[in-house]
Amino acid sequence: MKRMSRLTTAIALTAMMATTAFPGFVAPIQAETLSGGFDVGPGGFQGNFNPLAATSGFTWLSVYFEPLVTYDEKLQKVVGLLASSYEVSPDQKTYTFKLADAKWHDGKPFTAKDAKFTMELAKNAKTGSVLAARLTAISSVEATDVKTLVIKLSAPSASLMDALTKVMMLPEHALSQIPADQLAKNSWWSTTPIGTGSFKFSRYVTDQYVELAANTEYRGGKPALEKVINRYFANPAAAIAALRAGEIQFTYVDSNDLNAFRDNKDFRIIEGNSFVVNYLGFNHDSPIWKDVRVRQAVMYAINRDAIIQSLYGGAAKPANCGYVADQVVPQGIEAYAYDPEKAKKLLEEAGWDKINGNKPITLLTYYTTPLAANVMAAVQAMLAQVGINVTPRAVDTPTYNSIVLNPTPDVAQFQMVYAGLQNGPDPSSINVGLNEKQIPPAGPNVVRARIPELTKALDTALGETDVAKRDARYQDVCKVMNAELPWGTLWVANRYGVASAKLKDFVWTPAPGGGPYQAHPEKWSIAE
Repeated sequence: MKRMSRLTTAIALTAMMATTAFPGFVAPIQAETLSGGFDVGPGGFQGNFNPLAATSGFTWLSVYFEPLVTYDEKLQKVVGLLASSYEVSPDQKTYTFKLADAKWHDGKPFTAKDAKFTMELAKNAKTGSVLAARLTAISSVEATDVKTLVIKLSAPSASLMDALTKVMMLPEHALSQIPADQLAKNSWWSTTPIGTGSFKFSRYVTDQYVELAANTEYRGGKPALEKVINRYFANPAAAIAALRAGEIQFTYVDSNDLNAFRDNKDFRIIEGNSFVVNYLGFNHDSPIWKDVRVRQAVMYAINRDAIIQSLYGGAAKPANCGYVADQVVPQGIEAYAYDPEKAKKLLEEAGWDKINGNKPITLLTYYTTPLAANVMAAVQAMLAQVGINVTPRAVDTPTYNSIVLNPTPDVAQFQMVYAGLQNGPDPSSINVGLNEKQIPPAGPNVVRARIPELTKALDTALGETDVAKRDARYQDVCKVMNAELPWGTLWVANRYGVASAKLKDFVWTPAPGGGPYQAHPEKWSIAE
């Protein structure tokens, strides 16, 4: 009882912690300007302007950059955006895209040469592209005429279209003179970026906000708004304060912040499946996790149901592998129901006292919200009850990426991570986080999982060209994950946004990484 009392106190104290918005920002008062906290929460990536380096933040980036294809707003199917149409060959190795009549923000035409240039940048890890690992199946990219792009694959890849939704098109005429290895940190991204979207870059005030102006020549029609502003906030609490004060019209909120907006006619709550599985990632380069019984003990030690009910208010679903969609989760897998005594027994059998004992284990995360801090406190307390001593450390996304994606990392900095990876809309997304061939620098398998059976299952699922058989292939992946535990999978939670009731035709979807999806920002408006 004393332990749970301390946990409750820790959670309560953490929930009280919040910082204020950056001083000196004068909120725009024009009805033609929409201000929001577009990079608040787990779908944001505050401070990143480079879509090649974006692991999230697409809600904002896709207001001024556009990919060839994107998801519809319900995340159910891939639709054309800068591609007016596309065809796939019978052998599923050739993709032909017909491009829309579009212009860059500087007035120059968007052509297939730009699309080819972008694909080559995205495939090249030297550019800092986080997409390179997702595009390895591409053998060639050709601009066969001004409006036709042909992508050929060395082997069929069921994940290609999902990957292409995240490849934002870039202008060859503006970037071709920048060496590939100097592109990632070039000032162009935050000073003079050029896209094809309905809004174009106007200015960036360091650590305060980014301003976009209407692209009056947009092919979809002149935007209803004159400006869209992305305010920067230290955390959701500061953004919520700005929303309630009328300084902004939209922000992400945690589930435990919703009560402040329920039954309030001045606001609209937007809810949806995050499609992101949260997990405790075991760094497989650390010797303390080599015995699967230790990894199993972590799962049995955590009362996931209690955390879901008390911290998420029931707005989450337990996950026992990387997926939660019914069609890809097989019957009969281990549920890892809360059983601290079983956890202690497994640790004793594995010789935990000799493996690590009470030595502190760094638990690294990029989730910096009060809810995440509460979750980390709960996990820390529950693991302590069975003899596993973890020390949470929350950092911003760029710092997290610099640590876990380092080709020669310091294992002590992240023996364990609390993170998330999308398990949908297409289940192939998880491949890059677990396939042995995606260990950095090749890809974002940050836990350095080296499980041959899992890699084989993932490769088989990715290569399955028969749609009717894909679910069964991903069920095989789920079985291996459940048994071998490259991650300690926890849950998939709902995500929430709150928008002013004055916003009209505003689309926000709780998409993994913030999207992209078909949001039609040119239609957004604010009622007088």
